[in-house]
Amino acid sequence: MSGKVLEINDLHMVYPGGVHAVRGISFNVNEGESVAIIGSSGSGKSTVLRCINRLIEPTGGEIHLKGEQVNTPHTDINNLRSRIGMVFQSFELFAHLKVLDNVTLGLRQVRKMSKREAEEQALAVLERVEMLDRIDAYPGNLSGGQKQRVAIARALAMKPEVLLFDEPTSALDPELIGSVLKTIRGLADEGMTMVVVTHEISFARDVADRVIYMDQGVVAETGPSSIIDNPETERLKKFLSSINEEN
Repeated sequence: MSGKVLEINDLHMVYPGGVHAVRGISFNVNEGESVAIIGSSGSGKSTVLRCINRLIEPTGGEIHLKGEQVNTPHTDINNLRSRIGMVFQSFELFAHLKVLDNVTLGLRQVRKMSKREAEEQALAVLERVEMLDRIDAYPGNLSGGQKQRVAIARALAMKPEVLLFDEPTSALDPELIGSVLKTIRGLADEGMTMVVVTHEISFARDVADRVIYMDQGVVAETGPSSIIDNPETERLKKFLSSINEEN
């Protein structure tokens, strides 16, 4: 790993109504690193990702992408989102477009590629996620796991500098989770820089280089993935215990 890709400094997010969802958190993500963010519902995990991708505007702090501050009024949002890919828990595919067209849309509109160039790049990433045989299918004819793999392909096609995952398996039936986690594991093995908000503790333990545990809007504990088996704080111990009880 070499060089910082993401730098988050003293990030705050206060929603209308006064809910202080993120309370001054700071962390870095290095090139080729996989970082898992875990924590209870409402701990601020997804809010952090949405601030990084400028889907919402943080109320304080700085976000740097390869040394450039990207939460300024002058930031080109479309360019930023092509550099920071995001995969949502609810897929966010266009129902009226076939799989291939879902993946080529950003390449043609944002990257200004020709149809031929866009399709060549799209086919390459669809092959990576094992969806090459469904390029002519509409999202409504795909399983949840297949939809999520298409969403991953769409993000990968833009060749982002970092890829964000917001609970990528939370909307899936249990039997479909494995194929999506396999795809993300493969990206980690390839050295893709990733931040994954997840409730899959085994995935965080086995795949992530580093784990960030958030609680009530702050980073309560962070370290290598081994902290899942040897937590240093009572808060993380209680959280992991509650997860084990649910399972």
